Amino acid sequence: MMAGNGLFYPILGFASCVAFIYMSFGDLMLTYHQEPELAFVTRNGTQFMVDGRPFYINGWNSYWLMDHSAEDDRKPRVSAMLEAGAKMGLTVCRTWAFNDGGYNALQVSPGRLDERVFKALDYVIAEARQHGIRLLLCLVNNLKPYGGKTQYVKWAWEEGIGLSSSNDSFFFDPTIKRYFKNYVKTLLTRKNTITGIEYRNDPSIFGWELMNEPRCMSDPSGDTLQDWIEEMSAFVKSIDKNHLLTVGLEGFYGPKNPKRLTVNPEDWASTFGSDFVRNSKVPDIDFASVHIYPDHWIHDRTFEEKLTFVSKWMLSHIEDAHYDLRKPVFFTEYGFSNLTNDFQHSQREQFYKTVLDIIYKSAKRKRAGAGALVWQLFVEGMEEFNDDFGIVPWERSSTYRTFTKQSCRLARIQGTLLQNQIFRELCLQRR
Repeated sequence: MMAGNGLFYPILGFASCVAFIYMSFGDLMLTYHQEPELAFVTRNGTQFMVDGRPFYINGWNSYWLMDHSAEDDRKPRVSAMLEAGAKMGLTVCRTWAFNDGGYNALQVSPGRLDERVFKALDYVIAEARQHGIRLLLCLVNNLKPYGGKTQYVKWAWEEGIGLSSSNDSFFFDPTIKRYFKNYVKTLLTRKNTITGIEYRNDPSIFGWELMNEPRCMSDPSGDTLQDWIEEMSAFVKSIDKNHLLTVGLEGFYGPKNPKRLTVNPEDWASTFGSDFVRNSKVPDIDFASVHIYPDHWIHDRTFEEKLTFVSKWMLSHIEDAHYDLRKPVFFTEYGFSNLTNDFQHSQREQFYKTVLDIIYKSAKRKRAGAGALVWQLFVEGMEEFNDDFGIVPWERSSTYRTFTKQSCRLARIQGTLLQNQIFRELCLQRR
C-alpha cells in the first residue's frame, strides 16, 4: 500500500496541474480549432463547387488585412472587418499576400521574409477561418504600392545582375523569375503558426492570384506576358494542387481579338500586352478574372452610357467563359469612384445593383458568371487607407441592403440558406 500511495499521489498532483492549465488556457488553445468546417473550393466546368454544390460568390476586397494585422493597435480592425463581412453573408475576401520592401514588408529582400509580418498573415488566415470566410490571396502587384514588380526589378538592378531597369523585365529576367518563384514556394509551404496548417493545405484559402492587374506594355503582342503566365501557373500547381488559380486580369481584349473594337472601353485597352481569352486559356489557370471600373475607363459618357458598358462588358466575358474557356469567370474587382464631378451615392448603388443583378441572373441560368468582389470595404476610422472607391457598407442602409440581398439570393440558388445560421438569421427575416 505504501508503494502504491507513493506513486498515486504524484500522479494525482500532476493530473490536477494539467487540469488546471487546461481550464485556464484550454479555450485559448482551442480557439482556432472550433471554427466552421470548410471544404476546398473546386471547379466543375464553368462552376465553382463546394461539397458537391455550386458556389456563387458575393464578396469583397480588403487589401490591407495583413498590413493591419502586423500592428497591435490596428489588428482589431482585421477581425472586425471579417466578422462584419460574414454577418452580411459575404463569403470570399480578396487581399494581398505580399508586401515587397518598404514599411511592414513581408519580403524584406529576395528570399528574406520578416517572421513578424508572416505571423500577421497567419492571423489573417486563421481569423478568416474563424468567421467562415475564404480568402483569395494575391501574390504580387503590377503596380508600385506594396512593392510590386518595380521592387523586384530594383532588387536585381541593385545587385548588378538585372537584365534591364524596365519594370517589364519582371516577366522575362531569369533572376527576377527565380526571386518570385522562391517567394511563392515559401508562401505556399508556410505552416501557419496559429492553426498548424500549411497554406497549400488550408481550405480557408479560396485560391491564388498570380498578379494584381498584370500588364506588359513593352510587348503589346502579349507573348511575354503569356509565357510568364504559363510558366508561373505551372510552378504554382507543382506545389499546390488543392487550390484554384487565376491570373488577376482586368479583362481587356488584346490586339488580335476582334472584341477589342466592340467591347473594350477604349482603344488604349488593347495595348497592355494582355488578352482576356488567350491568358485565361492557359491549362493551369482554373478560372478567369475581370475588373470593372467604368468611370476610370470611359470618358465623356453619361452615367447611363457607363451602365450600358458595364452590362455589355460583363455579359461578353460571361459568354467567353461559358462557351470558349469553359471555366468560371470571377469579377474580382468592381468599383465606382466618388471623384467624378456629378457623383451621387445613388449612382454608385445603381452601379452595384447592375453588377450584382447580372451575377444573380447568370447563377440562375447556371452560366459561367461565378461571383463578384466589390472594391473595397473598410471599417470606421480608416480614411487614410481609403481611395475614391472604398466604403463602410453599414454607413448607408440602402447600400448594406444591396449586398445582403445578393447574399440571400445566391444562398437560395445554392440551397444553403437553411444550413447556415448566419444566412438563416440574415435572409429569413427579409421575407
